[in-house]
Amino acid sequence: MGDIVTIFDTTLRDGEQSPGCSMNAKEKLIMAKQLEKLGVDIIEAGFPSSSPGDFESVQQIGHELKGPKVVGLCRAGDDDIDAGVNALKGSFNWGIHTFIATSDLHLKSKLNIDRKTAVEKAVKAVSRAKKHTDHVEFSAEDATRSDPGFLVEIFSEVVKAGATVLNVPDTVGYITPAEFHQLLIRLKNEVYHADNVIFSVHCHNDLGLAVANSLTAVEAGARQVECTINGIGERAGNASLEEIVMALKVRNQHFQVDTNIISEQLFQSSRLLTKLTGTVIQANKAIVGANAFAHEAGIHQAGIIKNALTYEIMKPESVGVSVNQLVLGKHSGRAALNTKINSLGYEVSDTELRNIFKKFKKLADKKKIVYDEDLEVLLMEERSSGVEKYKLVSVNVTSGTETIPTATVILEVDGKRLPAKASLGDGPVDAAFNTIREIVNIPCVLTAFVIKAVTGGTDAQGTVSVSIEWEGIKASGRGSHTDIVVASARSFVNALNRLDLFVQTRLVNEEDHDEIGGI
Repeated sequence: MGDIVTIFDTTLRDGEQSPGCSMNAKEKLIMAKQLEKLGVDIIEAGFPSSSPGDFESVQQIGHELKGPKVVGLCRAGDDDIDAGVNALKGSFNWGIHTFIATSDLHLKSKLNIDRKTAVEKAVKAVSRAKKHTDHVEFSAEDATRSDPGFLVEIFSEVVKAGATVLNVPDTVGYITPAEFHQLLIRLKNEVYHADNVIFSVHCHNDLGLAVANSLTAVEAGARQVECTINGIGERAGNASLEEIVMALKVRNQHFQVDTNIISEQLFQSSRLLTKLTGTVIQANKAIVGANAFAHEAGIHQAGIIKNALTYEIMKPESVGVSVNQLVLGKHSGRAALNTKINSLGYEVSDTELRNIFKKFKKLADKKKIVYDEDLEVLLMEERSSGVEKYKLVSVNVTSGTETIPTATVILEVDGKRLPAKASLGDGPVDAAFNTIREIVNIPCVLTAFVIKAVTGGTDAQGTVSVSIEWEGIKASGRGSHTDIVVASARSFVNALNRLDLFVQTRLVNEEDHDEIGGI
């Protein structure tokens, strides 16, 4: 085994900052436990000072997980460092990740401070964090547009103050691989006691170079990579965890490094995230996309039949893609259901199994066969359920070529069932959305609407993902049902609940909103 590259996952922090990808505390914990199962070394659980909700989520994840190191992101200031420490102290394995901008553009235009002040703030923050934990990471925000000489200076000073990891973020996805390699080599050669710290990278994908830059950094000696499941994150996203891990695994002879990731959990991790956030990845997404192991061209199919290596550089099973489908029906019992859930990599409590079994029976009455994907939908619905402001009780529509589409909807709001209301629309789904808007009195705008069959067949469950926006706030939602109108209504209500969550947990310090974004 060669050197180990630490995988630092920031799906729950930077990834969640992707518009519409917010998760509540329960959903974050579900994702964190899957990341633990995946073998992630470090989980950045959130931004403790950004809101009470984020503080509580970081605290819960830190105290429940026993495997990965859990860190919170903190700006270089006393209040932020204290929030991170207070959230995580007492956790099994934790650390603090602090940062400050280092490019002249950010220093002048955003922070209105000079380089000297930036160094002082960084050193003070690292020193304060070091009093409580041995693991202190320092990031130089916008490092790739910073003066390399100043990076050497500020990194050297924070190392003297106790930083154990130095992160070099390509915050705006600006640098090229060749330039990044050169920068990493200089930092490793010139930073004080560089051999005693770990160099890390955090790359954004604005020019589509996040994975390439991350891999180049590994070649230059970086031994920690910060990334997210499915590459979600600010703007065009972050470096994709699954792509980095499989590149290092498939091309191990070239990179000569390993990771602690259990690659067979990659596909499941990807699917779980899409279900929790309501976002959909493109079919041709590397490693985990629906077409990643699909072959349509005749010559490709002929080659695959003779030898899979002709057109596949990795086995589908190596990333957790199963060729087996669940074949359960209405006569299947609870024991069989539980066995299949376990075979898919999930463990459920007796209460969860009882609730899922009831939904499974209802679904099985409508379908001849219940597949793996159907079962995962039921599982995610059960685990994501909780106290929500809005609950869809019923939706009924009339529509046709000679009929004006009308939808009648009944909602519960804060546990109180409201009278039925009806509205018109351009179609049954539009009518349902209009009625729901009228009931909740939120004139949000629908910005995305995606329908996807969970499995094949005319009796398949349809999964609908929507994105909405209201007063600059974006939220995504998803819903599933064999009736696509019901699935659409569920997804819209789910998005409204996420919108409400986002509004309720908005940043405490509104004047610092622009700074909260992080690295």
